[in-house]
Amino acid sequence: MNDDFLFAEDDDENEVEDLGRWKVLIVDDEPEVHAVTKLALNDFTLNGKGLEFVSAFSGEEARVIFETHDDIAVVLLDVVMETDDAGLKLADYVRNELDNHFTRIILRTGQPGQAPEKDVIINYDINDYKPKTELTAQKLFTVIIAALRSYRDIIVIDENRRGLEKIIDASVDLFSSRSLEKFMQGIIQQLASILGCSKDAAYITTAVATTSRTINVNNANCKDDELYVFAGNGEYASKEGVPLKDAISAKEYALCTRAMREKQIVYAEDHVVAYCNSKSHNGALLYLSGLPRRVGDNDRHLVKRFSESVQLAFDNVLKAIDIEATQKEIIERLGRALEHESNSSNHLTRMVEMAQILAEKAGLSEQDVQALRLAVPLHDIGTSAVPKSILQKTTPLSDDEVFKIQQHAEFGYQILRDSSRPTIQLAAMLAKQHHERWDGKGYPDGLTGEEIDIKSRISTLVDVFDALLNVRPYKPAWTIDKVEAVLKLESGKHFDPHLVQCMLDNLPAFIAIQARFPDV
Repeated sequence: MNDDFLFAEDDDENEVEDLGRWKVLIVDDEPEVHAVTKLALNDFTLNGKGLEFVSAFSGEEARVIFETHDDIAVVLLDVVMETDDAGLKLADYVRNELDNHFTRIILRTGQPGQAPEKDVIINYDINDYKPKTELTAQKLFTVIIAALRSYRDIIVIDENRRGLEKIIDASVDLFSSRSLEKFMQGIIQQLASILGCSKDAAYITTAVATTSRTINVNNANCKDDELYVFAGNGEYASKEGVPLKDAISAKEYALCTRAMREKQIVYAEDHVVAYCNSKSHNGALLYLSGLPRRVGDNDRHLVKRFSESVQLAFDNVLKAIDIEATQKEIIERLGRALEHESNSSNHLTRMVEMAQILAEKAGLSEQDVQALRLAVPLHDIGTSAVPKSILQKTTPLSDDEVFKIQQHAEFGYQILRDSSRPTIQLAAMLAKQHHERWDGKGYPDGLTGEEIDIKSRISTLVDVFDALLNVRPYKPAWTIDKVEAVLKLESGKHFDPHLVQCMLDNLPAFIAIQARFPDV
């Protein structure tokens, strides 16, 4: 029986170590006070966590510790040290300069007359005041218990607040994949906080695992029935897109597959695996591990509600993403057809990808970049009014044929200009301006410099860059060196010099797009 008891103690000690420790800062100029405090609280535990003591022997030394440690739960603070009010100055510094309102400050003084309790409580944001003569081992134990419970609850509230902030931020633009990820992280952070997880336990992790189809529908290596980490906190924050079986242990993976198979919420020790039903996909899992306490009935009800609402939101966003992808494909296919391009040409695809890179390097907002991606495929829609025989002519054009080609800019604008949709309005402008030149020698309006919208200047540059690098009816493909020389020559003439420099500075990225989307 004694052996069993000893082994049980060892297990408990290991559990305390695994769960982390509450950090307690002792600030006192008397070494004996440090020693006695540590001795009195040597076997202290709360929620399975022991104490980690940090010592400072002056107010100045404590300031340095506070600046380098943002997880101090409680400070036992002497008033009189290097000066009569060193402790009070430190309390004011922590609250008002470091803006730390989490750490519980317990003021201990051997000279109550130096800092009367009423004045201190009114004028300083401290949490308790104890004369050293009254602070017995038992009272110290009680004070620390109360302070740590308060600190624990404040941290949970802050975790909830940060989770809500992520959800609110994501709701502003929920239909981009990045915002979707932020939304999911906020949800799981909320749930983890409510179930007792806290940021000071590094092994406490949360993750949303979902099928490969929802992560990257264009990845041919993905398997339809394989689970992948979509978004995560803690340990899983860097494992997005990783197969779930590679992100967790075999035992935990078995729990996940069981939850998927049975379409249920599975509870096991300190793990929760919640199946999230989906009407349009194979379902998903809400996975939490390292819970520091047993999950009660109320918690289980909360997990069930969360799993239902999370997947509903996830499905709705996926539908919106699918609609947007369909819209993009229709616009690109329409643009290709109206430009008389064959299905083997990837000119428009390359233009879209290069326009995004150049727009980002030029400092355009994410919203403008995405609008440009949608509009670029329609920039040459006016060529639908130009005879195909002229567009594909390999011999020099007559003046009349040149005139007909130049009219395509106005034709394209007239086709699109009456739309009330921002994307079509942008496409109308691109159609009209994409043959304007920086030096004013372009058409149809002879605009110069920044009179030409920057999105049109971007479209012009990537269009010409792609045309020079690839085969056209009237020319063979040019080498990258020859194209680079033309860009430098035409900088400040045909093209915006700033955009040319952005392209040249990032030339490998543009060449990589050429390699990724060659003409078939």
